[in-house]
Amino acid sequence: MRTLSLLTRPLTSAHTHRRWVYLIIGGALLTPYAMAALVLTSVLTGETSTTDTTPQALALTLALTLAPVAATAYIPGVRTAQLHLARTLLRGPLTDHPTPPPTASRTTARTSLWLCLHMVLGFLVCLATMVGLTEAFLLAIAPLIPDGPPPLTRSSHLLTTIHDLPRHQRLLGPLLGLALLTALTHTIALTGHLLARTAPRLLGPSPTERLAAAQAHADTLTERNRLARELHDTLGHALSVVTVQAATAARLIDTDPDFARQALTHIADAARTATADLDHALGVLREDTPAPRTPPPDLARLPHLATATRHTGTDLTCTLTGDPAHVPALLSRETYRITQEALTNALRHAPHQPITLTLTIAPTTLTLTVTNPLPPGRPRRRTGRRGITGMRERAHLLGGTLTARPTTTHWHLTLHLTWKAHP
Repeated sequence: MRTLSLLTRPLTSAHTHRRWVYLIIGGALLTPYAMAALVLTSVLTGETSTTDTTPQALALTLALTLAPVAATAYIPGVRTAQLHLARTLLRGPLTDHPTPPPTASRTTARTSLWLCLHMVLGFLVCLATMVGLTEAFLLAIAPLIPDGPPPLTRSSHLLTTIHDLPRHQRLLGPLLGLALLTALTHTIALTGHLLARTAPRLLGPSPTERLAAAQAHADTLTERNRLARELHDTLGHALSVVTVQAATAARLIDTDPDFARQALTHIADAARTATADLDHALGVLREDTPAPRTPPPDLARLPHLATATRHTGTDLTCTLTGDPAHVPALLSRETYRITQEALTNALRHAPHQPITLTLTIAPTTLTLTVTNPLPPGRPRRRTGRRGITGMRERAHLLGGTLTARPTTTHWHLTLHLTWKAHP
């Protein structure tokens, strides 16, 4: 059964018939080139008959046919059209390759080779199809052909042979026609399969194009990761603050309504801040929007961040040494985001625990330390989560170091950055 399935699969496979059409298209495309080459050959050699063509004339005809075919690849858009046509009809491994950028010289040479291969094989397939289908049809109707000489004076050799056969031998004609049609289909399937396997080498991207595509993909992933960190840090902090304040307001709304009202006010402020941060991030995501007018927050807003954290009912001790204005703008913004994420993690994993934040700024260095006690009865936070991973990525991109690990009783996070002094 397996052997029978292998023999019948090309007959019913859609790939076979699509590739058959693709090859016939190649043969049709070669026809005007071949006709023009025949005319030029007859003019150059003086031969007017095609029955006694010399090998030199055949070689000249082939050269005059393939030369303009190869030159066609240099027309803009030809490679793209061939690529789309091959992906639609040939399928195969070519569909797994990325679309190459505009062609270079080596790529155009490969396209020229592909055009020659496609059209020559297509022309041969057209001839095989024309002859094979005609002969298979004559064999299929062999039992119905009357005895005697063929009615046409210029009939095919096979039709003449069928007329000369006795009646009982003609009954085998349909079987022979089916066998011929099967052999033709298998030949076309094999040719299409080999052409589909060759397509990635000639139409697919070159090594240079692969490197360019890989670089573009890496740049896209880098930008996506950066935006993911922005959204995680900004919205994550805002939602953590809102969650803690809402829980505190719900717990104290009966016993301390003034504090609950303050908490609700701070929730509204945090929501507005989160909305502004979200608009900033979406403005970066969408290319058709103008650049956001409000710059992203930096270390100048660190007191505001500390105040918002205290409004959650958390005891925050913030110590700032040095002038944040001396920190380069990029480092200042990224340090603010890391501080925001560190406080968010503390609020999320150790709620109502005191937090100690220390920022020391020197002329060319910056050290940030965030410490909080581990909550009793809760497992230690493990490294490798998104927040800590994002902070480490930020620090690594800035050439700094970030460590975050628990001790017996506390969680410690330390960031160290350096930069060159201005001349």
